Formats: sequence, C-alpha cells, structure tokens
Amino acid sequence: MIVAIDVHYRAEKTKVVGIIFENWNSQIPIHTHIIDMPKAVPYEPGSFYKRELPCILKMIDLLDLDTIQSIIIDGYVYLSNDFRAGLGYHLYQEMSEQIPIIGVAKKSFKDNKVNVVEVLRGTSKNPLYITSAGMAKEEAATYIKEMHGSFRIPTLLQILDTETKRL
Repeated sequence: MIVAIDVHYRAEKTKVVGIIFENWNSQIPIHTHIIDMPKAVPYEPGSFYKRELPCILKMIDLLDLDTIQSIIIDGYVYLSNDFRAGLGYHLYQEMSEQIPIIGVAKKSFKDNKVNVVEVLRGTSKNPLYITSAGMAKEEAATYIKEMHGSFRIPTLLQILDTETKRL
C-alpha cells in the first residue's frame, strides 16, 4: 500500500488528509483518513517542517505501517543541492528510515537541482519536482510519472488536494 498525506491550514483549525491506495496505477483510494486538528503553529521561514510534521505524524498514527511501502508528501525531501533537510527528510527520520518518502512539489527551489527530478505529465509544460529518501529519486520520479491521470497532477494526488481543501 502507498499513502499520500496533505495538510491544509485554516484560520481556526488544521485539516490533515491521508489517502491509501493499492499500487502506483490505482485510480481511486481504498481508504481516506481525515483528521481535524487545532490551529497549527505559525509558519517559521526555513523550518516549514516544524509546522507540518506534527500533523503528518498524527495521520501516520492511524496507519498500519507494516502495510505501507511508501509515503508521498506535498513538498520537498531535500531543500538544496547540499542536502538540507526538508519536510520529507524529517519525516523519513521519524520513520526510522524504514519507509521511503517521496516529495512532490509544484514549485522549484533555485538552489535545488542536484536532488530533484523534474517530471512532465500529460501536456503540461510545468513540471512536478520530485525528491525522495529511501529510494532513488529517479525511481520515485518514475512512479509519479506513471500514476493514473493525463494531467500534470496525478488523479490520486488531485483527489487528495481536493479533499484536503474541502470545508
């Protein structure tokens, strides 16, 4: 099983959504978990993980980790060419480096070319920026490229994003 997790911040609360799917070609999740949490701590520039990681870990507490082969997050595993840890790497460490983490970002970081594979999907001219820990970045990029859907964002990640932002 694969899990993709996203967090959405509102003024009064934080919503965390995790979707579980069977394989990289899946079209629909087999299960969706939703957690409403109190308002998140304020964003700290350069330390986004401090805000998001506790939310993701709450979601992970609901999962049977023995069945999870990979975790996908909305963001980066590494933030720079010199391997500065991003949200994904902090999560990888929390998982005792036992479960591969794949970061899927929609925007590029200027100083982060070495650790990123750009993936073009469908007819989009805008790539997704793939980083990973626990598996080669090229393998992670192949998985994301082959996910179901003909648009830039794979079907399941679009379902996740929509559910995360739903009131």
